[in-house]
Amino acid sequence: MIDSHAHLDFAEFDSDRKQLFDSMKQAGIETAVIPGVSPAHWDQQLAIAKEYVCPFGLGIHPWFCDEEITVSLAELKLKLEKYQFDPKLVAIGECGLDKLRNKNWQAQIVSLEAQLTMAKQLELPVILHVVKAHNEMLSILRKHALPKAGVIHGFYGSVEIANEYIKLGFKLGIGGLILNHNTQKLKNCVAHLPLDSFLIETDSPAMTPSNSAETRNTPLILQSIIVEIANLQKKSSVLISEHAFRNVVQLFDLKLKLI
Repeated sequence: MIDSHAHLDFAEFDSDRKQLFDSMKQAGIETAVIPGVSPAHWDQQLAIAKEYVCPFGLGIHPWFCDEEITVSLAELKLKLEKYQFDPKLVAIGECGLDKLRNKNWQAQIVSLEAQLTMAKQLELPVILHVVKAHNEMLSILRKHALPKAGVIHGFYGSVEIANEYIKLGFKLGIGGLILNHNTQKLKNCVAHLPLDSFLIETDSPAMTPSNSAETRNTPLILQSIIVEIANLQKKSSVLISEHAFRNVVQLFDLKLKLI
């Protein structure tokens, strides 16, 4: 297994990060993709990715877009120039649109457009955060036509919306929300997804399943996500696991970089 989206560089893991990686290895979790979120986080993120040999993305999350976004984008460009030949740099992101935090909406648009352009130039996939903004995101993605597409992280939408992203070559990140009892729309969507269309992820330390006794999410819930997807699709857990692994390796071109 591979966690396709986990912020294992965040402070919530500072006290037991090594133990967590040891537990992940014992659970059959080979690695995790660590996305970037802002200039202030990148150095710690890159240090953790190097120490634990994790693939990573570099980007600016919509929550960190502000009036200084042009400065942040210039910093991102410089960082990408420095790491563009690092085999562990596998994506641009996490970037995107979030209408629940829409006070910086125009800065989010500027940031997203710029990062999609960078992804196209570097021929990298994007890791996209999309909340209450699927129509706007789909419109922008159709305009950019990215050669490597990417993943819609933390997907929670209808079958119709899922199919629109799939038509554009994107995969859907399915995480701990699928384990909640009150997410019937997502469960219905996942039940109908083609096997080559999804990745498994956790968004650790966030998005802890509501039935969990833990306050902090970790990649150790990946097997539970696989079992739930298998139940919804009426397929074996082994089949779902194999496809999820293949999908993340193919999207982020991980094969030669992990072995």
